[in-house]
Amino acid sequence: MKFTDGFWHRRPGVEALYAEEAYDIWADGDTLTVHAPTKVIATRGDTLNRAVLTVTLSSPLEGVVRVRIDHHQGTRRSPGFAMPGAVEGAGTARVDDAGGTLTSGRLTARVAPGAPWRLDFEVDGERITGSGHHSVAYVKLAKDAPVAAEPAGIAGYSESGLAPHRTYVHEQLDLGVGETIYGLGERFGPFVKNGQTVDIWNADGGTSSELSYKNVPFYLSSKGYGVLVNQPEHVSFEVGTEAVERVQFSTGGESLEYLVFAGPTPADAVERYTALLGRPPRVPAWSFGLWLSTSFTTQYDEDTVTSFVDGMRERDIPLSVFHYDCFWMREFNWTDGVWDERVFPDPDLMLKRMHEDKDLHVSAWINPYIAQRGRMFAEGAERGYLVKRPDGSIWQWDMWQAGMALVDFTNPEAKAWFQEFVRTLVRQGVDAIKTDFGERIPTDVVWHDGSSPETMHNLYTQLYNEAVWEVLVAEKGEGNAVLFARSATAGGQTMPVHWGGDNSSSYVSMAETLRGGLSLMSSGFGYWSHDIGGFEGTPDAGVFKRWLAFGLMSSHSRLHGSNSYRVPWAFDEEAVDVARTFTTLKLSLMPYLYAASVQTTQTGVPLMRPMFMAFPGDPATQHLDRQYLLGEDLLVAPVFSESGEVDVYLPAGTWTSLLTGERVEGGRWVRETHGFASMPLYVRPGAVIARGTRSDRPDYDLLSEVELVAYPGGAPERTVTLHSPDGTSESVTVVSRDGSLSATAASGRVYAVREG
Repeated sequence: MKFTDGFWHRRPGVEALYAEEAYDIWADGDTLTVHAPTKVIATRGDTLNRAVLTVTLSSPLEGVVRVRIDHHQGTRRSPGFAMPGAVEGAGTARVDDAGGTLTSGRLTARVAPGAPWRLDFEVDGERITGSGHHSVAYVKLAKDAPVAAEPAGIAGYSESGLAPHRTYVHEQLDLGVGETIYGLGERFGPFVKNGQTVDIWNADGGTSSELSYKNVPFYLSSKGYGVLVNQPEHVSFEVGTEAVERVQFSTGGESLEYLVFAGPTPADAVERYTALLGRPPRVPAWSFGLWLSTSFTTQYDEDTVTSFVDGMRERDIPLSVFHYDCFWMREFNWTDGVWDERVFPDPDLMLKRMHEDKDLHVSAWINPYIAQRGRMFAEGAERGYLVKRPDGSIWQWDMWQAGMALVDFTNPEAKAWFQEFVRTLVRQGVDAIKTDFGERIPTDVVWHDGSSPETMHNLYTQLYNEAVWEVLVAEKGEGNAVLFARSATAGGQTMPVHWGGDNSSSYVSMAETLRGGLSLMSSGFGYWSHDIGGFEGTPDAGVFKRWLAFGLMSSHSRLHGSNSYRVPWAFDEEAVDVARTFTTLKLSLMPYLYAASVQTTQTGVPLMRPMFMAFPGDPATQHLDRQYLLGEDLLVAPVFSESGEVDVYLPAGTWTSLLTGERVEGGRWVRETHGFASMPLYVRPGAVIARGTRSDRPDYDLLSEVELVAYPGGAPERTVTLHSPDGTSESVTVVSRDGSLSATAASGRVYAVREG
């Protein structure tokens, strides 16, 4: 939200009370407290009738500083986000004549005494950002000041994000020359956020707008630090748009809390962020294979499903997961957990066949919206499990499903009730759950536990996904649980996988989809997928084939659409060949990919790595949004053109094409033209890529059915670690000597190795 009208003036009806000076600074062990009056205090009389902002600094984890800004501390506080990694006493506070400091590991926050207000953040003594003159403010809006319009059905809040408060708190942190900002959730517009206004407010807007299913108030800087605004409520970011040399963030009410995460690189900041809010866990190896869906509004029954599965097998396209979308339940009944017997007369037997005869895992669609006609509505209403309006009636509307209501996950009994439905589905034979929706959460309601409606709008998705995730972990075990979730907020990375939502079937939408994924990966999320071919509409054969290559060189890969099927033979025979080529390629890379996924669970660094994160010392990578690293060593540049022409930037060094073995010198842009069965896939100089000796399924023996491929540019001795889904690992040393290669594990096992 913008409060100013240029450099000197406020907008009509806006009164901004700025922290003008650090009047006094107190240190108490691991806490630094600063009183910042909104006028420089020159006489005792200046202390009267004056607002004072209390700024409190502490550290929940080494290398992290938390800053809390309060106007009136007696008002209701935001619960913030869960921080399971928080520890006591991670910082040390000191005050001397030079001011106050709060030091935590490599990060120091320094408050200068007196006026003007100044708070600096330093890593190893070097300033990375800070809050300067007229950065911290308590803002009051007059009664006649313009605020957001209220959309029908959601009193007080707009789908795009602005809550019409009358008071706000904002902070502004400096932007350096050439500094670029990333993240803030899954956003489909420009990848670099400089010059944008971003509202953190979950919405069901598709991929072609500024709205987002996954709003995360965390951003990464190209200078190597991260910032989380610890408010599940609406937060507005002005990234160089309120003041071009600053990032402003504001929220309604009387307080604001944010955390700064030290680098020195963006990957280091992500590692600290996920250490505090939770790391992505391991997901099963089978989930990395190809998923096929019924699609959404298509006509299908058990025979259709069987024909799709058999058709993939007949064409030698390895399939790992079959997904049943909405209409496994009867229309108008979603969600009620009852298979539509008109098309699936014996679901137990059908699911058994999928597992035993077809050797597939099964995914099923659900959402937290309870349709009035479904069996769960009357039960939920009678027991008080559905979200209510202030007058005690159940909140309902007719968007999506007639008379739908919401499960109140703040009620432990309601959560357990919903979990029992999920548990029944899992025990019936479903391996993964697609948790759709969770964004259109109203604010004119009352929650069972008394939560603020504004807090719950974004936080609802976390409670919804947690309810399902807990069941999957309990039933399947750690490392075998997997969601396919659309909505999320900060902390959602602990419940993978997430997919990009409703895109359209075009090259443009394909590119915007990738921007959304890279933005989410910059927000602490480890795994991500998208609808191959686009969701809305039917892609032409060229778009579909290009998207197949992109989708199968992503973290997770799903064929899904809206009103048309996504089986490759529905397009042309070449699409069948492309699907087979890239599916088997991905499966052959499973030892490499699974080891990379383990690194994601250990560090929080995403499996699909934005180029600025992978090459922080190369300024040419700062604006790249059409390529990425898959794991640590494989550069992927999807083709977004009918002609097959693509520009790819290769950082310095000798890169090798994974597909052709061609060597290309980096430190420059390369223009290439690719057929449908090809794309730019380059191996980083000096990498050792673990390849499978089979490519028919993702869950083979990832420790023994392996060969190693060593690429030029590396040291004479290189080590690669292989991981198995059962938790065992093998460290293998590759030695290059006298023109020959050898690879021996610490266990003594000898691996096949060749030059790439």
